[in-house]
Amino acid sequence: MHFVIERNRFVHDVQNVAKAVSSRTTIPILTGMKLVATNEGVTLTGSDSDISIETFIPAEENDQHLVDIKQEGSIVLQARFFAEIVKKLPGEQIEISIQDPLSATIRSGSSVFTLNGLDPEEYPRLPQLEEERVFRLPQDMLKNIIRQTVFAVSAQETRPVLTGVNLEIQNGELICTATDSRRLAMRKSSIERNDQELTFENVVIPGKSLTELSRILDDNDELTEVVVTENQILFKLGHTLFFSRLLDGKYPVTSSMIPTQSKTSFSVQTKSLLHTLERALLLSDGKNNVVTLKTLAENEIEITSVSPEIGKVTEDLSTSDQDGEEMRISFNGKIVIDALKVIDSEKVNIMFTGAMSAFVVRPTDHDHYLHLFSPVRTY
Repeated sequence: MHFVIERNRFVHDVQNVAKAVSSRTTIPILTGMKLVATNEGVTLTGSDSDISIETFIPAEENDQHLVDIKQEGSIVLQARFFAEIVKKLPGEQIEISIQDPLSATIRSGSSVFTLNGLDPEEYPRLPQLEEERVFRLPQDMLKNIIRQTVFAVSAQETRPVLTGVNLEIQNGELICTATDSRRLAMRKSSIERNDQELTFENVVIPGKSLTELSRILDDNDELTEVVVTENQILFKLGHTLFFSRLLDGKYPVTSSMIPTQSKTSFSVQTKSLLHTLERALLLSDGKNNVVTLKTLAENEIEITSVSPEIGKVTEDLSTSDQDGEEMRISFNGKIVIDALKVIDSEKVNIMFTGAMSAFVVRPTDHDHYLHLFSPVRTY
């Protein structure tokens, strides 16, 4: 194998593929990144068996010459060292060649590195997926969906299925849901699909996979093609393929949890509520994030937080469209703050069904998404 490649593009793609490689794997070959050079271009592959990323750098693209292939071949190189080396190389181009079968020489400018490699034949093959359940959506929308749901997945492995985001398609609409049983984030979006009858449910993607995927998504409206199978999901982003395993288990039916009637509701400025809650938690010791909300006279609420050892904070906040009976409810302020940080709308509407029932927070200017929170019992 011997090729010369444009540095910036190579560094960018190596960094992306390296996101799939874990140093903690028990399979030695998976600590490496596979490089394959053919006359068409260079393919890079990384995997930790949960996620796999493959990206292809064509010899030419948009009349720009990216790779000069002098000899075809393949090798697996230690990803951690290889990614750091290419990032810090000084020249405009990088030359990679293999002398003996398992050793690569990397040259750029006046720098020369020699890296011991592994046998590419031992590297596991990526799955070949049946492309029956396929839909498409813009990259920036997918990035937003991940941002607005993945924070609510469970960090506890006691119920593994809750560590993922559940995808379902109903009536041509993609519904993504995440819950850790104290809070729920739901995001809906329209999609493109070839099969107008396409529906599915209980497709649960690990939260960690989606976090890595969002790091390689661009903020543009280029379409991402999504292929769903029984135990794998594939995202096609231009020349990059992102595979993730799916989580086993039945995701809880969450649609029935969302109340439709309210006893008390009001609208409030998102930023004002966020900053008020952040101030309320200044006296919390980190373990007890309980905040109490009480409706006052018309269009006013009171936020209180008490820490017996430290002190008490009280703040009044103006609201609008306040409706219903007087209300006093306690909740975990931190998980509400997490949700407010990903809401893009200037105002949110908050709907309560009782002091010990879950309450709903949703943007006032659209109904694409909502957040549901369980209250905290205080004595």
